[in-house]
Amino acid sequence: MVKRSKRYRAAAERVERNRAYEPTEAIDLLKNLPGASFDETVEVVVRLGIDPRKTDQLVRGAVSLPNGLGRETRIVVFAEGEKAEAALAAGADEVGSADLAKKIADGWMDFDVVITSPDMMKHVGKLGKVLGPQGKMPSPKSGTVTPDLGSAVKEFKAGKVEFRTDSGGNVHAVFGKRSFETGALIENLKVFMDHLSGMRPGAVKGAFFRKVCVSTSMGPGAIIHWDN
Repeated sequence: MVKRSKRYRAAAERVERNRAYEPTEAIDLLKNLPGASFDETVEVVVRLGIDPRKTDQLVRGAVSLPNGLGRETRIVVFAEGEKAEAALAAGADEVGSADLAKKIADGWMDFDVVITSPDMMKHVGKLGKVLGPQGKMPSPKSGTVTPDLGSAVKEFKAGKVEFRTDSGGNVHAVFGKRSFETGALIENLKVFMDHLSGMRPGAVKGAFFRKVCVSTSMGPGAIIHWDN
C-alpha cells in the first residue's frame, strides 16, 4: 500500500469518491485543496470504452490548448541542414541526427517531446524501445513526424499536448497549472475533451468516455461528469 502524506490525506478527505462533479465545481475544489509547495500541474485521465487489444481502436494524437500548459516544454529534433536551422530558430532545445540518437540510446532523456523530419526516421526508428515506454516516440498522428519542423516546434512550445491510450485503454494528459484561473483550465479541458471525442474509433460501441477524473500532480482525483 502506498503511504500518503498528511497533506494528501487531508485533501482526499474533502473529495467525495463516488460523486461525479460538474467540471467547474471539480476544478474549484482541486484549487482549494491543501497543495504542494510548488505550482502543480493539473491532469485528466479518461477511461475510454475501447478494447486496447485491438489496434483499430487505439487512440493517439495531439492538440493545442488555448491557454498553454504553464510550463517549459523541452523539445529535441532530429534534422540536418536547413531543417535543423529552422528547428533551432523556432526554439528547439537540441537538434541532431546520428549523434542525438546515440546520446538518447546511452540514457539521456532530459526532454519532453521528440520531433523528427521523415528522412531522419532511420535514426529515430532504432530508439523505439527507449522512447516508446516513455510515450515519446514520434508519430505522424501526433504531428511529431513532419517536414515542417519549425511550425511543429512552435506549436509544442506554445502548449500543444500529446496523448495516447495506455494498455488499459486510458488516456492521460496535462491541461494546465494549479495557478491558472478556473476558467482557463476549463477552456483547456474542453478543447482537449472535444478533440478526443472527435477521435472516437468507428468500431467502438456504447459510451466512449467511461470515466473522467481530474487531479493535481500531487493530489487526489475528482471524478467529473462529461457528456459523450
